[in-house]
Amino acid sequence: MAAALTAGCTAAKEGGGAILEKGQSDIAYVQEKGTLVIGITDFAPMDYKEGEKWIGFDADMASAFAKELGVTPEFKEIEWDNKTQLLEDGTIDCIWNGMTLTDELQESISCSKPYLSNAQVIVMRKDNRQEYETVEDCQHLLFAVETGSTGEALLQEKNYRYAAFETQKEALQSVCDGESDAAVIDIIMAAYYTEKEEGFRDLEYQLNLNDEKICVGLRKDSDLTEKVDSFFAKSREDESIYETAKQYGIESAVLEQ
Repeated sequence: MAAALTAGCTAAKEGGGAILEKGQSDIAYVQEKGTLVIGITDFAPMDYKEGEKWIGFDADMASAFAKELGVTPEFKEIEWDNKTQLLEDGTIDCIWNGMTLTDELQESISCSKPYLSNAQVIVMRKDNRQEYETVEDCQHLLFAVETGSTGEALLQEKNYRYAAFETQKEALQSVCDGESDAAVIDIIMAAYYTEKEEGFRDLEYQLNLNDEKICVGLRKDSDLTEKVDSFFAKSREDESIYETAKQYGIESAVLEQ
């Protein structure tokens, strides 16, 4: 069975299609190769590097999940705009990076049950903040945003001007450097960088563009989806999710199921 699965995966990759045939087990595929390849971006406090090691709330939870599967976690930085294609072609096995749960996303991949609350917020320099009391006051600003993100979609809906960057951190840096007037990023990241990182202390956020929930992304119809949901349920029971969230200062964002 393992040989047949491996052969099927190899043939599919060479053909450029999905790596698994319909009905084949994603769990068996991951356990056979011995690694869980986790698609991430540099997104503190969810996934970021300490030396050569990836840490953060999502990184720690993903590592714990890989251990439960009996495999080694392998973190791979990705271009966020290509995340669903990278799942389909087998470059990664999951997306575990503060990903917003949307109807559009659920049409193309399998999504876990949400485990964190989140929001997209407008971040700008403190010395400009008093000029902008509402989102509408900001409509003439030049925004910085991560390409392929929920923030970009919201700015497109509003027809606001923006410059796209590969990561949310780069978008935030653009505001610090005076290249952009404001950035739209996740509130979890905004809180972390404006409070914890010296270079971003001149920034602040007050205006929310939406409210949202965060999930893990997996291949369409993957049997890993139920496994991830079960993992999160267990982590609430043994309180490990709360302990990990507290370590990174996001305990208030954990969703109860």
